[in-house]
Amino acid sequence: MTIDPILVTGASGQVGGAFAKLAASRGYDVCLPGRDRLDLTNPDSMEDFIGSNQWSYVVNCAAYTAVDQAETDPEQAFATNAKAPGALAALTARLGIPIIHLSTDYVFDGAKANAYTESDPIAPLGIYGASKAEGEARIRRANPDHAILRTAWVLSAGGKNFLTTMLRLGVGRDNIAVVSDQFGCPTGADDLAEVILKVIMQSAATGKTWHAVNGGSTSWHGLAEQIFACAADAGYNAPFISSITTEQYPTPAKRPENSRLSTDKIQAELGIKLRPWKDAVNAIVAEYMQREETSKCED
Repeated sequence: MTIDPILVTGASGQVGGAFAKLAASRGYDVCLPGRDRLDLTNPDSMEDFIGSNQWSYVVNCAAYTAVDQAETDPEQAFATNAKAPGALAALTARLGIPIIHLSTDYVFDGAKANAYTESDPIAPLGIYGASKAEGEARIRRANPDHAILRTAWVLSAGGKNFLTTMLRLGVGRDNIAVVSDQFGCPTGADDLAEVILKVIMQSAATGKTWHAVNGGSTSWHGLAEQIFACAADAGYNAPFISSITTEQYPTPAKRPENSRLSTDKIQAELGIKLRPWKDAVNAIVAEYMQREETSKCED
């Protein structure tokens, strides 16, 4: 089946890049414009670029993700995470294009005892979460043909994320202190890319919000232990991971204590079930180690 190209915004990020690579490998035509061609904060730029082409879907992975910096830069956070998605949704609605948008666990306050469902009330703790929540609201109001995917703790073998940061810190260190009283669902960028593609294949952008994370949950401390356990099997230095509390590691933005997201809804409605988080982490660490070896050989 031939369909019009898929427009991917934020393709330089973890999920956008993973989705673009996956979709292209499955035979889809994807377009990955840089900001010089498509500026989501400029209505004229959006109108000129999006309005002058035929698109089957717009996959919006662009976001302001500097959680702590957002506390002192709320204008930019809301411009990128709320105003831009709202304008993009309005434009795509006028052109008859469905939109898939990524959101976050940070729309919740973390006070719930168990995993959050899509119907739970939102109550973001900081600017980042508030800006993403507003982005969700604007998309829902502007384009009925939308799918919002809330995810959490995204990991990949490249770029800046918790996994790559841990492995870089592990070089030459005997001990790394990691917070053990915040809990969530680590999620592979490649796994999330598969979810996005399945939403497209099922034509499921019909005004729904789903949670999409890998199976199971852990703390940041538990995640770090798993990362280094995998790396140690490949001969990588594995420092001791000491446990600290959130109170011992203060940050400008308050983090949710509980970021666990239930995926029951997406399993029931779309038949999508992501693999366990440990399997995803193992695969990502293996890819990271392979990249490191390749880099050494090239040097």
